[in-house]
Amino acid sequence: MARYHNIVILTGAGLSAESGLSTFRDKGGIWAKYDYRDVATPEGFRANPALVHDFYNQRRRDHADVHPNAAHIALARLEREHRGSVDIITQNIDALHEAAGSQNLIHMHGELLKALCTHCGERNAWTGDMNLDTRCPNCGRSGGMRPDVVWFGEMPYEMERIYMLLAAADLFISIGTSGNVYPAAGFVAEARSAGAHTLELNLEPSEGATLFHEARYGAATKIVPAVVDELLAARN
Repeated sequence: MARYHNIVILTGAGLSAESGLSTFRDKGGIWAKYDYRDVATPEGFRANPALVHDFYNQRRRDHADVHPNAAHIALARLEREHRGSVDIITQNIDALHEAAGSQNLIHMHGELLKALCTHCGERNAWTGDMNLDTRCPNCGRSGGMRPDVVWFGEMPYEMERIYMLLAAADLFISIGTSGNVYPAAGFVAEARSAGAHTLELNLEPSEGATLFHEARYGAATKIVPAVVDELLAARN
């Protein structure tokens, strides 16, 4: 593994699967059990807010029982010990990166453990249940609280900053992503066009696998710590 200075890492649901969180598009995943249009779109929320709140309330309850795995911990170690910059862009709405110790983190699809008030626009940490009667801690109004997650049809967060990081990267690593959800699926092309070496770490080839210079396949808890070891060894 060569020496790199600016490392940008994209993580997806496959990274957290070994912690016990369901993926979305795999057989038996979340979208095999729910129609995303009902629980993950603004239109679905307007049509049946109680259903959407129930869906995310359950996901918050499930989150209380999961912990970071060896891959999350390895990425946090890379951030601490690498002599250059390490920035993680995650599609995941869970808080496992933070629990492992990562700090340079962008939640492009929002955060499960935060609530957004559509009345005043304020965000708050949120671990309990939420419903239509829930009052905003800031403005005091009810009926406007929703999970602070990016639904289908909404713009992901911090896109300008993300593209700046991709343009400056000399190594781009994609971990546990399907490669079929944009704009994240286009990040490898952005990084590669800016001159970065691109590496895919996944259970199996993603839809964009041919865009990567290099790939390694297997369980995230095995291959991610191995790559981190190589990167940190290469600094010496």
